[in-house]
Amino acid sequence: MITNISKNINYKAALAACRAAVEKAIELNIKINVSVVDSSGLELAFLRMNDSFIHSIDIAKDKAYTSASFGFPTGQWTDIFKEAPHLEQGFSNRDRLIPFGGGLPIFEEDFKVGAIGVSGGTEEEDIICAKFAIEQIGLK
Repeated sequence: MITNISKNINYKAALAACRAAVEKAIELNIKINVSVVDSSGLELAFLRMNDSFIHSIDIAKDKAYTSASFGFPTGQWTDIFKEAPHLEQGFSNRDRLIPFGGGLPIFEEDFKVGAIGVSGGTEEEDIICAKFAIEQIGLK
């Protein structure tokens, strides 16, 4: 018997995660864009702070998409490319693949239920906002 178990973050949690990321951004005195997607990478919620970088809109969305599609943080691509440089040439040309930090998968227990992407601060600030958002909605 084949069982297909698919869990997804719901829109209420996705909205709450966006709000939490923005709360952290305010604390850090930065302006961000934040996107939350379900486990397949389809966007459920998006929030843009006034005066955030316009180009960061798509970057936040693509960070969430990248993390959902691979199931690991976008910043992990840096290590992957160091270990296998030949992959960078092929992957860097892929639409929507973001190889730097700010995209994190969201897990409930051991199931990937979605991902979050934050863009607008430094790489470290984006990661801080994304982690905070996930913690605030009680997931990991």
